[in-house]
Amino acid sequence: MPLGLPGKKKAMSKDLSKLMGAEPAAPKAAQPAPLERQPKPSLVFQTQLAHGSATGRVEGFSNIHELYDKIAQAFAIPPSEILYCTLNTPKLDMERLLGSQLGLEDSIFAHVKGIEKEVSVCKSEDTLGLTITDNGVGYAFIKKIKDGSLMDSVKTVCVGDHIQEINGVNIVGWRHYDVAKMLKELKKEQLFSLKLIEPKKALEIQPRSRAGKTAAGSKTSGKGTLRLRSKGPATVEDLPSEADEKAIKKVDCLLESYMGIRDNDLATTIFEAGKDKLNPDEFAVALDEALGDFAFPDEFIFDVWGVIGDAKQGRLQ
Repeated sequence: MPLGLPGKKKAMSKDLSKLMGAEPAAPKAAQPAPLERQPKPSLVFQTQLAHGSATGRVEGFSNIHELYDKIAQAFAIPPSEILYCTLNTPKLDMERLLGSQLGLEDSIFAHVKGIEKEVSVCKSEDTLGLTITDNGVGYAFIKKIKDGSLMDSVKTVCVGDHIQEINGVNIVGWRHYDVAKMLKELKKEQLFSLKLIEPKKALEIQPRSRAGKTAAGSKTSGKGTLRLRSKGPATVEDLPSEADEKAIKKVDCLLESYMGIRDNDLATTIFEAGKDKLNPDEFAVALDEALGDFAFPDEFIFDVWGVIGDAKQGRLQ
C-alpha cells in the first residue's frame, strides 16, 4: 500500500531539509562564455627557386626543417633537393645565407641540386683553405675558399658546392664543424677525394617581381627578426644592436681562424653566452655549459672575451 502521493513526499523532503538547516542548493548562475582568443596574424614570406621560378608563399613554420618542407611543397619538389637558401638575392652570396633568423621582410631564394662532380686532391699543404658551413638540415657546403690556397688551385671546386662524400664516406647529416674536422685531420701528402654537388644555376637571371617586399597579407614591420628554433615555436625578436652585430662578426672571424668554419648563429650564441659575464672564468663556464661539445681551445676563449670587452667599451670599429 503506498505511503503517500508523490507530490506530498516531495514536500515532506523539502520540510525535512529546512528542519536540518539545509536549504536546497540554488541553481548556479549561467557562466559567461569564454572569450575566444583571436589567432595571431600569420607571417607570410615570399620564396622563389634561385635559378628561376614563379613566386611562392610560405607560412606556419617554427624551425628550419619545417621551412624547407614548406618551400618544397610550394614548388612540388622533394625537400632533399634544396641545398640551402639565401635571403633577398638569388645569387650565391654567402653573406646572405639563411640561418636561424629571418628578417620580417626577407624574401627567400632556394638553391637546389644541380651537377654532381668528383675530384681527387693531394693534400700537399697543412691546410686546404676551405671554410665549411651547413644549411641546418644536414647538408654541409663550401662557404669560402681562401685566395692562393691549395683548394683555390682546384678550379672544379667552387663556393656553394655541397660536400656529399669525403673519401667515399657519405657525410649527409653531419654538422659543418664535424666535416671541417675530418678535412683538417687528413694527413699531409695524402690523396683524398670529394664528391660534390653544385647548385643549379640559371642561364640568365631575370628580374624577380616583388622580390624583397613584404608579401600581401603579412603583418610585418621589418623592425624585427623571426628566430627559428630546433625545439619550440618560432619567436619574433628585436634586431641586435649595431655594436652587437660588429662583435658577432668578429667572433665569426675567430671561428674561421681557429676551426675553419663560419657560422653567424653559432657566433651569436657564443657572444650571448659572454656579454653579461663579469670575468673570463664566468664566460668559460657558461660557454662550456652551452657548447661544451665543441671543446674550444683556451686561446679562442681568450680572444672572444677580448671581443666582448671591446664591445662593452665601445671600441669596435
